[in-house]
Amino acid sequence: MSAVALQRPSFTTRATLSFFDSLVVARRNLMQIVRVPAVLVFELVQPVMFVLLFRYVFAGNIANMDAIPGGYVTFLMPGIIVQNAIFGATTTAIGIAEDLKSGLVDRFRSLPMARPAMLAGRATSDLIKNFILLLVVIGIGYLVGFSFKNGFLGALAMIVLVMAVSFTFSWVMATIALAVKKLEAVQAAAFTGIFPLVFISSALVQVEGMVSFLRPIARNNPITYWANLARYFAIGDFPTMGGSVEHLILWSAIWIGVLLAIFMPLSIRLYSKLT
Repeated sequence: MSAVALQRPSFTTRATLSFFDSLVVARRNLMQIVRVPAVLVFELVQPVMFVLLFRYVFAGNIANMDAIPGGYVTFLMPGIIVQNAIFGATTTAIGIAEDLKSGLVDRFRSLPMARPAMLAGRATSDLIKNFILLLVVIGIGYLVGFSFKNGFLGALAMIVLVMAVSFTFSWVMATIALAVKKLEAVQAAAFTGIFPLVFISSALVQVEGMVSFLRPIARNNPITYWANLARYFAIGDFPTMGGSVEHLILWSAIWIGVLLAIFMPLSIRLYSKLT
């Protein structure tokens, strides 16, 4: 066999093949939604319920919200949208766990495809699905009194931020699924990890209204940075936002970068070590 035949493909070739392999996996996952659209409908129920509950049931019982320009719904919707992106990423963990249980992952691993392709394809398909859910939630927000105050570019910036958060958490969830493996345990681990993060943040309420020992945790919670930055993009400067815009952008980007730098290679490593 010649030396040319044994030569390893270039990085560009491998990256290109990995990209197209990822698209094939993403298409397969999206086709599952097309075949069973009820799955998407059920996933939409949760964010809609959050919007309606906090808008009409809890808003009157949350102190100091009358001082917010536009009322509580103006404060709430960007936080709900960020929260929905994070909860929506749990479908990555559940989908991978289901594929592990069915043996599909073993079949993928037996094919001549790039190792990261299965995970990247799953993250990509879930990103597309979460984008659709995001648009529906924004529509629900408009029905209950929310509107963008910062124009088209502000709305676009918020959507880009939220999609970056969703993509990042898909890799976090992929790591959980590959570490835990069992479907029931994956579901419990994903939601147990996310619920405290979301509720000890400014996603749904102001940090200043929390008990004193929770405030430092909430202020430094990445979800607080993302929710407050989403509010700035959606409605402009905000008296309860906390910190300068530059500070919010910097720390939002740092958290996204750090989480991707940790969980993307870790999930690929765990996937490569599956037996």
